[in-house]
Amino acid sequence: MDLREAILTQPMRRFQMGMIALCIVLCMIDGYEVLVMAFVAPHVAKAWSLGPVEVGYLLSAGIFGMAIGATFISPLADRIGRRRHIILCLSLIVIGMGLSAVATDLWQLVAFRAFAGLFIGAIISSLNIIVSEYSSDARRGTVMGIYGMGLPAGVAMGGALTNPLIAEFGWRAPFVFGAVLTALSLLWVLAALPESIEYLIENAPDGALDQYNKIAGKLGYPPAKALPPPLESSEMHVASKALFSGIMLPRTALLWLGYASLTAAFYFANTWTAKLIADATGNAALGGRTGVLIAIGGVLGSLLFAGLTLVIRPRIVTALIMFAGSLAYTLFANNFTDAGLAVVLALAVGACANGGLAAFYAISPFIYPTSVRGTGVGLMIGFGRGVAIIAPIFTGYLLKSAWTPQDIYQFFAAVLVVAGVAVILLDRTYRGLTENPDLPPDTPKGAEHLAAH
Repeated sequence: MDLREAILTQPMRRFQMGMIALCIVLCMIDGYEVLVMAFVAPHVAKAWSLGPVEVGYLLSAGIFGMAIGATFISPLADRIGRRRHIILCLSLIVIGMGLSAVATDLWQLVAFRAFAGLFIGAIISSLNIIVSEYSSDARRGTVMGIYGMGLPAGVAMGGALTNPLIAEFGWRAPFVFGAVLTALSLLWVLAALPESIEYLIENAPDGALDQYNKIAGKLGYPPAKALPPPLESSEMHVASKALFSGIMLPRTALLWLGYASLTAAFYFANTWTAKLIADATGNAALGGRTGVLIAIGGVLGSLLFAGLTLVIRPRIVTALIMFAGSLAYTLFANNFTDAGLAVVLALAVGACANGGLAAFYAISPFIYPTSVRGTGVGLMIGFGRGVAIIAPIFTGYLLKSAWTPQDIYQFFAAVLVVAGVAVILLDRTYRGLTENPDLPPDTPKGAEHLAAH
């Protein structure tokens, strides 16, 4: 049996569930490492007598590294394979987190955070792809929604654990904790994570058949004498053509526009909300709790996406979450000075902003053919995070130019409408055409079998 067909059409098996559980844990660790600096920064600033400008460099270093890593290191997965790419990234994250723990001055810590960020940003695309490819067609949206809980759950874990760690061991402890977690997860990956079936078939690396048959055995299928035939044409192995030619140009443009719009709103909510709430209410503790609630809301948003995809196709669910986010931001803009209501609305903001990431991670891998999937998803993430670097700075300038917090929330509510419209238009490009990304994108729907043979 062709394992591609079996995975797409058959009920999911225990091996698939275990592999997806591993990826959820990796995503949680990634979420912890993405924003750990935000929790550590006040303590570093106090220890080293840093001003706000220096703290800004510390906070931006990791995000900058993640944008560069997603753009330039993610595509390496299309050449060396998803499994090797994940192993490489985890190994270097351990080094980056360890070095961060022993930094002796500001610029060392900036450099080490940027270095770790390169691989924290790059690993996400391969994780997304592995989870997506090992999910059945019927359950992909649900599985990706559950997997998407990992990122906000990791952020919430950071918020819960860093203060006790710092109180007991000092500000370096959260970096040591992250390095140890990553090292343990690396051992788990070495023991349990398979290569992408589609990568083995389409790229046929050395030993591909042996790896294919080992995976078949773990899934309960008989071994094959030869790999199934690849579906992709030679042109689909060229990234510039596979991503930017024909119908793929508007699909790529709409996907990236939607994701970049979401990430701008996401990073605004996650970097500014706690301060704006604290300033508006005079209650710094409430601001901190609101920031954690936004992360918890992201877990709820991921579950909402997972549930809705059981009855609605994932691209439409993604658009609905964007429109719901616009409403949540607007309501928050007009009510966040009401402490009780603000807490409830913070959950809604988090559900749509953080949960929206799970939605885009779910829909993006199967837009691109296997041989350039790491490149396509990585460039989407890199482009979005590049925009995300600008969003918090842009917000600061808006506040300086007399915009009120209400005005800024309403601005980002409009940005989420742009994201929703982009996804609706993306969905329309599939009308009457195949959903199989390894066939020519203009293949009529229903003609996939003929096209594959």
